[in-house]
Amino acid sequence: MARKLNGIELTRYDDLFKTDEERSTDRQERVQIVPAEQVFPYARQPYSVDRPSADLVRLMDSIERTGIAEPLIVRPRSEGGYEIISGHRRDYCAKVVGLDTRPVIVRNYSDEDADILVVDYNINRENLLPSEKAKAYKLKLDAMRRTAGRPAKNSAQVGQNFEGRFSVEILAEQVNESRMQIQRYIRLTNLIPPLMEAVDAGKLKFVPAADYISHLTEKEQTYLQFLMERDEVSPSVDQAQRLKQISAEGKLENNIIDLIMREEKPLERKVTLRNDRLQKYFPASYTPKQMEEVIIKLLEGWHRRRQQEQTR
Repeated sequence: MARKLNGIELTRYDDLFKTDEERSTDRQERVQIVPAEQVFPYARQPYSVDRPSADLVRLMDSIERTGIAEPLIVRPRSEGGYEIISGHRRDYCAKVVGLDTRPVIVRNYSDEDADILVVDYNINRENLLPSEKAKAYKLKLDAMRRTAGRPAKNSAQVGQNFEGRFSVEILAEQVNESRMQIQRYIRLTNLIPPLMEAVDAGKLKFVPAADYISHLTEKEQTYLQFLMERDEVSPSVDQAQRLKQISAEGKLENNIIDLIMREEKPLERKVTLRNDRLQKYFPASYTPKQMEEVIIKLLEGWHRRRQQEQTR
C-alpha cells in the first residue's frame, strides 16, 4: 500500500514492478460503497430471492441491525452501474429495510463466467425449487458449452476448460446429480409457466413432467393445464407417456387429451366434512358409518329430484 510523507504519496517498491493488469485487479478487489440505485440484479439470475423462509428473515434482521457484512460481488454494466454476480438476497433484504448504499467488490467477468458463477454461488442452497434448479442447470450448461475448449481465464474462480468431456458430465459431478437427472431438470424449462409452477407446488409430479409433458407443444400444454385446474387432476406416468406419444404423431387434439385424462384416471374429488358441523344433525349415539349411510341416502334423493327437474 502506498504511504504518505509530508503530504506526498509514496509508492511501495513492489508496486513499481506490477503490471497494469495486476494494478487493475488490486483496484477491483477493494470494497467500494455505491448508491443502491446503481446496483441491479443479474439479468439471467435463475433463483428466487424473495420467497419467504426462516433464513431470509434472519438475514433481513441481521442486515437491519448491522448492515451488509459481506460485500456483493458485481460486474460493470455497459449501460452504467453494476449487476450482481453474488449477493441478490443481501441486496433484496437491504432494499426491504431501507438501506441506500451497497458495499461491493467490482470484478470484470465475461458473460459465460458470470453465468457460471451466478449459478455456483447459490446452487447448494437448501430448499431450491425444481424450477430454480432447472433454470440454473440450463444457464450453467449453456455457458460451459460455449466455453468448452477455450483457455480458461480466472480459472481459480470459474473452473477449468473441459475439452474431451461432455459438459453435462462435468456439471453432474459438480452438483452431485446423475447425468439423466440434470437432463430431466433442463427439460422442465420447456414447460409453460403454469405447469412449471404446478411442479414447484407438487401438483404435477417431476418425472411425468420432465420425461413426457415437456415434449408437448405449448398449445397442448395449455389445454392440459386447463384440465388440471378444472378437474383437479394430474397426469400419471402412463397418461403422460401416452400424451407424448400421440403428440409426436401430430394427433393430440383437445378431445384426445380430455379422453386420456378421464379414461385412465377417474376424476378424483376430495370433500372434507368437519365433524363439528355434522354432529348437530345426528343423535349422539350414531357412529361415523351410520352418519355416512344417512348422508348417501339424502344425496341419492337429491340426485333423483334433480334429474326429474331436468327432464320436465
